[in-house]
Amino acid sequence: MRSGSSPDGVEIAERDKLSARAVSPTVISAPMTVADLDAVMALEAAVYSFPWTRGNFVDSLAAGYLARLLRWADGRRLVGYCVAMVGAGEMHLLNITVAPDFQRHGHARRLLADLLEDCRRLTLDRLWLEVRESNAGARAAYARLGFRSMGLRPGYYPAAHGRREQAVVMSLDVDGTVFRSNDALD
Repeated sequence: MRSGSSPDGVEIAERDKLSARAVSPTVISAPMTVADLDAVMALEAAVYSFPWTRGNFVDSLAAGYLARLLRWADGRRLVGYCVAMVGAGEMHLLNITVAPDFQRHGHARRLLADLLEDCRRLTLDRLWLEVRESNAGARAAYARLGFRSMGLRPGYYPAAHGRREQAVVMSLDVDGTVFRSNDALD
């Protein structure tokens, strides 16, 4: 066996390219697994006032939803993640999160670009998401990327003092959509 090869003869570097796409020299994209959930839960709790539960992530993984994370290549630091489900010829983004220290560096855009690639591979026509109505910055960023507001979901999100906040439903036509490097989202 040559150096750099696995027992089955596949070059290790080539296998790594197939399982984890490089985002930058220090950040890789890889499938989320149950083993990642401690780090995912820590980031989720740090970013959101009303975070997903561990059960939400476990159920998403068990259901086979697309779940991807970005992390330092050495595995020591989680940069961000996303969870999306496929159904009826479309993809629905359920959660996208980037650590505060890594926001505004294109990581959310990279996660969305990977989801677009998944949509094309699976021949899906649309990517859907919900965003808090109060999150004007995210709504504007999604609009810059080509998402269109399609309607509202009243009482969709939990809010302070036992209240609920409506979501803006946004949709992106997958066909022909390409994110440019200056299309900042996060």
